[in-house]
Amino acid sequence: MAGVLLVLGVLLGATGLLWTLQGLGVVGGSVMSGVTLWAVIGPVVLVVGLVLAFVGLRRLRAGKRGG
Repeated sequence: MAGVLLVLGVLLGATGLLWTLQGLGVVGGSVMSGVTLWAVIGPVVLVVGLVLAFVGLRRLRAGKRGG
């Protein structure tokens, strides 16, 4: 389960970063580019992803110590 959280967190973090950059107009070529909504949603998804990755990493490390 910890590995799933870590992978999901990393994927969400990367998605959030991409959405943020698209919303800010840094990454073009999408209907999301330059749309302020994605510049707001992106950082929220990024933070959620980082929290999930952190929790997954902590659980992986705790499992290795306990086992």
